[in-house]
Amino acid sequence: MAENFQMLIRGLGIAISPMNLFACIIGGIMGLIVGAVPGIGAVAGCSLLLPITYSINPTAAIIMLAGIYYGNMYGGAYSAILLNIPGDSPAVITALEGHPLTKKGLAGKALYTANYASFIGGTIGILFLTAIGAPLARIGLKFGPAETASLIFMALTSIGWLLGDNPAKGLIATGLGVMISNIGMDASSANFRYTFGSTSLLSGIDFIPLVIGMFGLSQVLLLMTDNSAQAEANKFKGKLKLRESFLKKKEMTRLLPTNIRASILGTFIGFLPGAGGTTGGFLSYMLEKKVNKNRDKMDGKQGTLEGICASESANNAAAAGAFIPLLSFGIPGSSTTAVLLGGLLAWGLKPGPLLFQNEPDFVWGLIGSMYIGNIICLAIGMAAIPFMVKLLKIQNNILAPMIIVVCIVGAYANNNSMFDVVVMLAAGVLSYFMQKKGIGVTPLILAYVLAPLFEMKVRQALAISNGDITTFVTKPISLFFLLVAFTLLIAPVIVKTVKKKTEKRSLA
Repeated sequence: MAENFQMLIRGLGIAISPMNLFACIIGGIMGLIVGAVPGIGAVAGCSLLLPITYSINPTAAIIMLAGIYYGNMYGGAYSAILLNIPGDSPAVITALEGHPLTKKGLAGKALYTANYASFIGGTIGILFLTAIGAPLARIGLKFGPAETASLIFMALTSIGWLLGDNPAKGLIATGLGVMISNIGMDASSANFRYTFGSTSLLSGIDFIPLVIGMFGLSQVLLLMTDNSAQAEANKFKGKLKLRESFLKKKEMTRLLPTNIRASILGTFIGFLPGAGGTTGGFLSYMLEKKVNKNRDKMDGKQGTLEGICASESANNAAAAGAFIPLLSFGIPGSSTTAVLLGGLLAWGLKPGPLLFQNEPDFVWGLIGSMYIGNIICLAIGMAAIPFMVKLLKIQNNILAPMIIVVCIVGAYANNNSMFDVVVMLAAGVLSYFMQKKGIGVTPLILAYVLAPLFEMKVRQALAISNGDITTFVTKPISLFFLLVAFTLLIAPVIVKTVKKKTEKRSLA
């Protein structure tokens, strides 16, 4: 530990050199922009800028790309909270709990909470990376395909009834999400699934146009057709007071336990190969719905600071945690770190246990820059809030066309394809009718994100075990998650039965 602290001081000295500090600032700013604008995302941002970094030294290059990665986690909260359009998949839960607060005139407080939680989550994740990165990565290696598949199955089984008043409707939305995720060519067998002869569907339905339509366009449709929604949206126009948006000491103290729980869980999820910030944010939200004092209000309709805090702490911690297996073993924990791995190899660096010994200036310079970059992102994010909140003072007859333009541009920019715009429009209409029938949209999106990863891990586990399905119950960690999943499946039935019996007894 003492040696790590000395190396961190050395790394901070490297990180504050003019070139590296400039790269850190530019990366953080670009990450915030990339996260806030729907349709880009950290993967695309890092991929587009990777060739540019070949002309600078590897340390500055990876510092800039890392800044884009964790800055993206900050920026995703802005469009999610203000417009109900998650800029990237980790911000889905933030939109679920944050946008209802915007409707109540508490957009500023929601954004301050998101930035505060992002900073705490990122800091805790980086502390874990600094102190016990290698030992944590070894624990993560015990999570093979079977264990990861069981973990995701547990998450899938709980989506429907955790995020909706009606478990049946929640499961319907979850099923729709799984079906949509299966559209396209099967990567293993090359068979076509639900393409109906359309070449445009061979690559499946992309996340960006789907989520923009589901969250963004549907809100515009509701505003145009629902008088009560219009009244609610207009209720707080011009009444936003920035002074009331700052978190009070009591609120920060109240949120601190959520911060810590979500950050630790997010870091753990971050270094599981393939899990990512979306899984971390959702599982942290699940945890808070079980243990938080305000869990009854965390229903996706009322909006809670705790829900935003859980999501943002976890996905920022997961972003930092993803560097643990990347640097220690050369195993990317997410799509973005897979791009970063490609950059490391291109620069002639081989991630692994020897990287810390052979390239200490590179590794500790990167880790040191993450502390500085986290502070930079917090400062820029906080400074941007007053300007972002002013968007909500725009009248609906002007704001609605602006949101439609953002939706169309964001969907088109995904692949420069009009087909994605059509997908966005169809998703918006589908989401509109789902919400009219009281079916939540968030379970669909989460199932869409998790189902392909679940399928891939199941196939990998079966391939390793030569088709032996008992591999999921013979491994202790996998068996534990399956038992939890089974408990989550039968819990609503048991609760309903107990309630009926209690009501009968009280009537008698």
